[in-house]
Amino acid sequence: MNYLVGDLQGCCDALERMLATLDFSPSRDRLYLLGDLVNRGPSSLATLRRLIQLGDSATCLLGNHDLHLLAVAAGVRPAHRSDTLQAILDAPEREDLLLWLRQQRLACFEQGWLMVHAGVVPQWDLPQTLALAAEVEALLRGPDLHDFLTQMYGNEPDTWSDDLRGPERLRFVINALTRLRFCTAEGRMDFKTKDGADAAPAGFSPWFDIPTRRTAGLPIAFGHWSTLGLITRPDLLALDTGCIWGGQLSAARVEAGRMLEIIQLPCEQAQKPGR
Repeated sequence: MNYLVGDLQGCCDALERMLATLDFSPSRDRLYLLGDLVNRGPSSLATLRRLIQLGDSATCLLGNHDLHLLAVAAGVRPAHRSDTLQAILDAPEREDLLLWLRQQRLACFEQGWLMVHAGVVPQWDLPQTLALAAEVEALLRGPDLHDFLTQMYGNEPDTWSDDLRGPERLRFVINALTRLRFCTAEGRMDFKTKDGADAAPAGFSPWFDIPTRRTAGLPIAFGHWSTLGLITRPDLLALDTGCIWGGQLSAARVEAGRMLEIIQLPCEQAQKPGR
């Protein structure tokens, strides 16, 4: 069976309980983690070790917190007060853990679902989304990662153009796939508002509600947006249900572009919102 799972953020106990609830078998089942594997939760190191242990039975996407770990480890970004990454940085197998993280995906299309951590701007269709994600994935795995990490952060450019090149192009792709919540019909992204869908700034909408987006009708699953809550439309799954905030860890059983079942487990609060 195939299961899509929302943001873990270092909540390894919740992951273990979910695996037990699903009666997950690496030889039989497939797990898809929708990004933000680590950080803020209590067991980021244990989470990475467990996911690595699952081997080819788990496909892991990268979220903004996972990229933050790479930036902190490279010394180009300071740790935040709410980070729970130090155990990874101090681990004897630190370099192996970081190397594994660098091999993970930013987008994938399997089981009839496009999976990303955050969102897709209206101008991108499925092939372009996967191709742009692959550009960033190649950079993450290559020798120039440190140089790019120094240029990765920033909110500009905030609107897509096929003419974008270099760091600006890669930065936009990362921002869309790992940070997007609201955008305009023209694809201009907003990064200030983190509340639910009804808090859209003037002229903006949740990215998935843009009627002209080129991925409309394509089944898409994403995480990242805990204030959105669970969404289970026929062609849309929002699966970040705030595990670290004392919400739930959510999984969806899927097959051939269809959602068959939602499984949710209550989680202990690891951090208070606003930290």
